[in-house]
Amino acid sequence: MLFIQYPPCSTCQKAKKWLDAHGLSYTERHIKEDNPTYEELKAWYQRSGMPLKKFFNTSGLLYKSMQLKDKLPTMTEEEQLRLLATDGMLVKRPILVTDERILTGFRESEWETLLP
Repeated sequence: MLFIQYPPCSTCQKAKKWLDAHGLSYTERHIKEDNPTYEELKAWYQRSGMPLKKFFNTSGLLYKSMQLKDKLPTMTEEEQLRLLATDGMLVKRPILVTDERILTGFRESEWETLLP
């Protein structure tokens, strides 16, 4: 599985500790140094069944400074995906990509239920 994170992020640190405590193997990827591409984001969004907004880091400084809360509703999905691909700080983290599912953010109860 692929674990996309921003190492200084406390939520990402908790998620990593959880994965390690459960003995799950994963490949780490630094979201700021290796931002998900448009193609990856599009594929993950389509596989996830989640609303596209769940892929945005809505509490992030960049999201707020760009006033995306007001802009996203008028943007197409294509425009939103292209925007997400421009900067890893716009993307909700961590992202966990498995063969079965895509998880954004870390909610321990959700991970407990959905991961083997």
